[in-house]
Amino acid sequence: MTAAISTICCPLGAWGVLWADAAGERGSPVLLLHGIGSAAASFARQLGELGDRHRVVAWDAPGYGRSDDPTPPFRMDDFADAAAAVLTGPGLGPAHVVGASWGGVIATRLAVRHPALVRSLVLVDSTRGSGRTEEGAAAMLARSEELATAGAVEFARVRAPRLLSAQAPTAMVAAVRELMATSIRLPGYAQAAASMAETDHTEALSSLRVPTLVLVGEHDRVTGVEESRHLHRLVPDSRFAVIPGAGHLAHQEQPDLFNALLSDFLAEQDGQDAQRPGHHPRQTSDPAPAGQVPSQHDLEDAWTWD
Repeated sequence: MTAAISTICCPLGAWGVLWADAAGERGSPVLLLHGIGSAAASFARQLGELGDRHRVVAWDAPGYGRSDDPTPPFRMDDFADAAAAVLTGPGLGPAHVVGASWGGVIATRLAVRHPALVRSLVLVDSTRGSGRTEEGAAAMLARSEELATAGAVEFARVRAPRLLSAQAPTAMVAAVRELMATSIRLPGYAQAAASMAETDHTEALSSLRVPTLVLVGEHDRVTGVEESRHLHRLVPDSRFAVIPGAGHLAHQEQPDLFNALLSDFLAEQDGQDAQRPGHHPRQTSDPAPAGQVPSQHDLEDAWTWD
């Protein structure tokens, strides 16, 4: 059964109005944060399926899609604080936070700045940030000029195919391209790019004390499998899995497998919250090799509890 998806409005005061898609009326809250070239609609399959068991919200980030453009400067702390406002404003409270790519970087900052609002963290095809190197920061900032020069339609035409594996159906590539073209604009994209260019979460990730799952598509050509492995190594007691047959948009390209892994993880966290508050999972087995996803038996064996 697929939950119905509705639209909600989240006033953010001086930051304007933020719009989001929502599904589900019961269960633990889940906040979905999209990537830098996308919007809430990229999580359509997660909203519909998770909404049967959770209260799920997927935002259009400030400056994206239906949401208002915030007054610049608007940086990583601001995006994280806006996400916190989404959780506290509609009364969702502490949530499982799922971030794809740039959304994962925002989710990390949210966990650092507002740890009481994050029940668990899921980092999908994400990164420590583009500020780790001068080259990475410069390349990220250059995207804004590229968008200003080419326009959203051409920008999306060039970039969308790299977000999926080479085997992705033509219709899926077209859908990703269309969503990007209709979701991104200036100044919002420029603010997002600047937030990435100034961010390096290498030290922050090591300080996290929240149950964390790191997922990555085996054919991710944007942030790459090794970067996600690095996130896994940095976050204490995190879990890691590679999703076969997926590129950078693993949640869109392989939604069934992605949703199964995510649902199992969320169910574990909710069960432990109810049964043994204050305890966190500890990984005791090696992460799955690239190209393999652990079976349910493997997932169960991978965790013990203090």
